[in-house]
Amino acid sequence: MFDLRLNGVCKKYKVGAHGNSPKRWYRSLVSEAPPVMWALQNVSFDVREGETLGIVGHNGAGKTTILKLLSGITTPTRGEIQIRGRLAALVEVGSGFHPELTGRENIYLHGAMLGMRRSEIARKMDSIVEFSGVDRYIDVPVKRYSSGMYVRLGFAIVAHLDPDILLLDEVLAVGDVAFQAKCLERITELRKSCRTIIFVSHDLAAVYRVCSRAILLERGHVLLDGPPREVIDEYQRMTFGTQDSSGKKFDPEKEAECLNVSFSSSDMGGIRTGYPMVAHLSYRAAEIIPDAIFRISLYWPSGYLCAQFTNESSGSALTLQPGEGSIDFHCPILPVVPGFYRVDLSIETNGRELDLKQRCATLCVETGKAAPGDFYIENAWSIRSNLPSIPISIAR
Repeated sequence: MFDLRLNGVCKKYKVGAHGNSPKRWYRSLVSEAPPVMWALQNVSFDVREGETLGIVGHNGAGKTTILKLLSGITTPTRGEIQIRGRLAALVEVGSGFHPELTGRENIYLHGAMLGMRRSEIARKMDSIVEFSGVDRYIDVPVKRYSSGMYVRLGFAIVAHLDPDILLLDEVLAVGDVAFQAKCLERITELRKSCRTIIFVSHDLAAVYRVCSRAILLERGHVLLDGPPREVIDEYQRMTFGTQDSSGKKFDPEKEAECLNVSFSSSDMGGIRTGYPMVAHLSYRAAEIIPDAIFRISLYWPSGYLCAQFTNESSGSALTLQPGEGSIDFHCPILPVVPGFYRVDLSIETNGRELDLKQRCATLCVETGKAAPGDFYIENAWSIRSNLPSIPISIAR
């Protein structure tokens, strides 16, 4: 049974509005229709009861428009939306808050707007305040709150609503690490209690961790609907797949610079988790560079550093001669899980950076040995008993 259903939904906005300036009165006489923008075009998908759906895509793809349609902030131009159950949304930071009221008063106000009874709010007040982490300022007008305090208080209210359907838009983008972890824990609790969640975020790692399914939007269209790993990989391919460091002009002012990077494997199956891989980095030096350190950095889809190949770890720096050359990094067992990784290159000497190229390539890792976590770790195991040995006498 589904909790949400979008069937052929389209949303159109007018662009280039003339405004109400007296100097522009004559423009109202022009018969030409104003230009329009289609934020969504023929979007259709279902969300089953208890499912957590992630929505990813570039800015302007239509993610927030979907949430605004579902929460009733705006209406579709065409198509049908069906919602079953109690719905709560955290779409705009601090939406529904009155700046002159205190945090406590805004809990009552915002909770009432979301359909909570006053007795229910009063019963949950202490828990909401404790969850938000703004207890020291709960009786201070929210106009003095930071943006992080706004969203923390807003999420705390929504998290205690116990809705059937919860809509979240970039709620983890604001707040410290401790609060983000608390939000993820609360979302996990809601999942276990079979709540339906629509989660929009640019934090792809959070989408992968939280969601059971994801869709990829591009210019108002649904490009892909499937498992989070598959959708995130396609999003990475769209974002970085066409970038290549080869063919770029040299910078004559640099003492040394990275030219290109490529990856190969002797395995016929390609580059796979748990199998050997070689990274080939080519460079150019304008002069003799002593104690050169190369780095090939692999980044998660979320932007965090995942792994790094560097000659620094071997304790042996290199002396580069003028001209072009290459260095190979041999990885006997590739530990990273299948997916797309952003690649950065750098050269430095004696703590001084000579060249840094960001997002210059991608590494596509295919399925290899099973790795249920974030890394594959080669291991062997044995079993032994802790029971004391008992001598056995044999009668003859």
